[in-house]
Amino acid sequence: MTPDQKFTRYVRFSLIAFVCLFIYYLIADMTMPVTPQARVYHSVVQVAPQISGQVTNVRVSNNQTVKVGDILFEIDPTPYQLALAQAQLTLDDAKLQNQRLDTNVKALKAQIVAAKAKQHEQKLSQTRAEALYKKRSISEQALEAIHANFQASKANTAALEAQLAEATLARGKSGNDNLAIRHAANQLAQAKLNLSYTQVHALTDGVVSNLQLLNGAYAITGSPLLAIVAKKADLVADFREKSLKNMTLSTQARVVFDNRPGEVYSAQIALFEAGVSDGQLSANGLLSTTDTSSRWVRDAQRQRIHLTLNEHPNLIANMPSGARATVQLLPESTIGQWFAIAQIRFISWLHYIY
Repeated sequence: MTPDQKFTRYVRFSLIAFVCLFIYYLIADMTMPVTPQARVYHSVVQVAPQISGQVTNVRVSNNQTVKVGDILFEIDPTPYQLALAQAQLTLDDAKLQNQRLDTNVKALKAQIVAAKAKQHEQKLSQTRAEALYKKRSISEQALEAIHANFQASKANTAALEAQLAEATLARGKSGNDNLAIRHAANQLAQAKLNLSYTQVHALTDGVVSNLQLLNGAYAITGSPLLAIVAKKADLVADFREKSLKNMTLSTQARVVFDNRPGEVYSAQIALFEAGVSDGQLSANGLLSTTDTSSRWVRDAQRQRIHLTLNEHPNLIANMPSGARATVQLLPESTIGQWFAIAQIRFISWLHYIY
């Protein structure tokens, strides 16, 4: 065989191998898709104080494991202790003011009793004066004076009763149902709550990550100061849309993690995500934006699925957030599953290299 014939044979074999691989890729992409675009995600809790103030004591260190209720850092409690003392004084003052109002109400009631007695006396005087006037024993001027005294006593009683009504309204309900007491008690409760916020606690189990907080920093209400990586983890994979055409929630999968080369884990599709950010429209008052691309063949859109490990459900909980993985979906046919498993095992061996 001449060198030209050998070269022709090599070219022919190469073309046949390329065509076979291309056909295999087209079939595999539709029936047993695989993607290296898979990650382990942990929920990250951003810890933000509910009050403002200077940080006086950072209780945790970077990469420290924390439990629910552990103190993460403390904020200077001095201004909040003063606010609590002021709220207590306000409550005590409200109670004292109510005692003053009670005394005023009692005094007005006593004055009303005296005024009514005076009014009764004036009424009797008026009755006697009218009888005497009929007998011409007193003058008309004296009778009018007695009438005027009686009307004045009635007006005085009415004025005192109005003052009593006003004082009773100002006093309000008795005990803890009193409006002033309730306002002061509410301020006291808020002051106690704010003081408790000077100690910032962990609300979830996890690991403190990328800690940059130091004593002396100024905390602002609602501004995150550190992050806790929760133990709860999620394995997600991004596939081209057409690759998921024949996949369902019962579809089995195989997973290879970059940090565990050579190990293949059984998994199953748990959830198809409803959409991606490219498909989100916001009511921002702007006109629509069209997609622009100068490429003849545009990039395929990827959709996200969530998976659960069948035999090691807690394995990913101990992996760092962002750990990469490769996911192989298995077809229903036995032969297809054999090829898919062989493919993912080959990829797992390659992880020893790259």
